[in-house]
Amino acid sequence: MADEAKRRRRSGGRAGNAARRGTAAIEQMPWNPPINIDPPVEPLSAEGVAAIHDGAMRILEEIGITFLNPEAVEILKATGGCDIDGERVRMGRDFMMEMIAHAPESWAITPRNPDRQITMGGRHLNFGNVSSPPGYWDMELGRKVTGNREMCRTLLKLSQYFNCIHFVGGYPVEPQDIHPSVRHLDVLYDKLTLTDKVAHAYALGAERVEDVMEMVRISAGLTHEAFEARPHMFTNINSTSPLKHDYPMLDGWMRLARRGQGLVVTPFTLAGAMAPVTMAGAVAQSLAEALSAVVLAQVVRPGAPCAIGTFTSNVDMKSGAPAFGTPEYMRATQMTGQLARLYKLPLRASGVCAANVPDAQAMWETSNSLWSAVQAGAHMVYHAAGWLEGGLIASPEKFVMDCEVLQQIQRYMDPMIWAAGPDEIATEAVREVGDEGHFFGIQHTQDRYTTAFYQPFLSDWRNYEAWEAAGAQWTAERAHHVWRDIVAGFEPPPMDEGIHEELAAFVERRKAEGGAPTDF
Repeated sequence: MADEAKRRRRSGGRAGNAARRGTAAIEQMPWNPPINIDPPVEPLSAEGVAAIHDGAMRILEEIGITFLNPEAVEILKATGGCDIDGERVRMGRDFMMEMIAHAPESWAITPRNPDRQITMGGRHLNFGNVSSPPGYWDMELGRKVTGNREMCRTLLKLSQYFNCIHFVGGYPVEPQDIHPSVRHLDVLYDKLTLTDKVAHAYALGAERVEDVMEMVRISAGLTHEAFEARPHMFTNINSTSPLKHDYPMLDGWMRLARRGQGLVVTPFTLAGAMAPVTMAGAVAQSLAEALSAVVLAQVVRPGAPCAIGTFTSNVDMKSGAPAFGTPEYMRATQMTGQLARLYKLPLRASGVCAANVPDAQAMWETSNSLWSAVQAGAHMVYHAAGWLEGGLIASPEKFVMDCEVLQQIQRYMDPMIWAAGPDEIATEAVREVGDEGHFFGIQHTQDRYTTAFYQPFLSDWRNYEAWEAAGAQWTAERAHHVWRDIVAGFEPPPMDEGIHEELAAFVERRKAEGGAPTDF
């Protein structure tokens, strides 16, 4: 155990890379996952919360959820608290509430660098990178292309560099130049060596889940017992709306539950397509799908750390395309937050948009999404940086632009802004200036001017003439130069040499064994 502690210190003691040591391409705020000090926005009355809860319970009791995993069905059948009809599982509300009461209201995830621990619950707010797009866009290419490993590595470097990114979700772009049988091995190797933040595993088959758990364990220098003692990673599964959970995701869900790792279930319910056209109905269905998975986890391992996610939005009723960052999306997120607090479960939300390039539409939709997550009291915000085209494109320019917004949210939560002591009220400073001077030169300002206000790294606050003289770069152009500079100067976080060798050897061995089976 002493050797393990020593290895953990060596692998995590200099927790950041160039960004944290102050030799960065930009000046950014320090690593400090924000605490959400604002009361949540609650559009529903108490009667509205009770009505949506009752709707979710009626779906579970009367209609049921299809579990396309025989093992999961048998596990639930053995409880005696479910009505089983083939693959359809109905749950009584008393049984459901009893089961979810085992789930902790708050839990932490500790990656290989303990300084990067995040907390799911309370008022903690954590932002993650874009995850899972098959396509990639940057300004140099000028078009959408298929993702590859180098693009994935670029986005992982940005995920590590920016202190306002607190966890690294799924593949930031799907590297389709790597065969699916070994893709998880290469990407997790990159993720665990290029970043030291909380990592995610896709629940897509036993081999992938088991491989990733073993790689996370090795990277942290943990024994199997220490790994299982608390969460060191997490998965996010999606139900197959309407009202289904598929085989591989449930398989991975149960595997991580047995080993005490973090579990997030996020139904993808688009009102008018995979859910009722009304937001209350879509939220009720989403809750039923999510809670049924939480019940399964608690049956497998009482006390398994679970969170429910909201991804309820609407479709464009003219085209059928998904829309994000809409008023309906924002309210659905806030409504789900109210119900998550009723169930005493942490909440995951997302920073998403439907825009195809990093333009004004991309930013207003993403900003709406992010602020609805804040207002809902979300603890984990997926896709907070880099998402485009409804999740089909990852963009480094958009990543940088989003991080400017994330830093502003973090600054917004800083109690320094609204401190109201004698020094902040500044009566003597007002007396000194009186009605004829200005505040620029007085000592009160001089003592505080470097930290008084948020300082952007991307926004350009010069007037038009100065901006034009400097090259007249639009925001996305400035973001392009920023990410290029970051990647050019990137330094991976330190990892113990012995751990690095063990991790690389595991990857090579599993590749030689064929990795995970595929159908091509």
